[in-house]
Amino acid sequence: MSESFGPDFITITDEDGNEIELEFLDTLEYNGQTYMAFFPAVEEDADEESEDYGLIILKVLEENGEEILSTLDSDEELDEVYDHFMEELFQEDGNEEE
Repeated sequence: MSESFGPDFITITDEDGNEIELEFLDTLEYNGQTYMAFFPAVEEDADEESEDYGLIILKVLEENGEEILSTLDSDEELDEVYDHFMEELFQEDGNEEE
């Protein structure tokens, strides 16, 4: 499905069995690893200042021939990947204005 039809959503299950709906934002290849960025799917009246609202970065791993999403291994890895996502997003925004 083309992105022109609207955002893509996925539902993941956390380690406690809770289902979380996420809106797909972008994919990034960095240091031989694939990362995906998401925003939590929230209702229009949700508090954007809440700790439940913000960029979520997960890495794509292959397990038994299937791709799975996993949390990052360290805060350092998260910081590096976050910075690269921000560079990519701002770069894309700048290209659209030209």
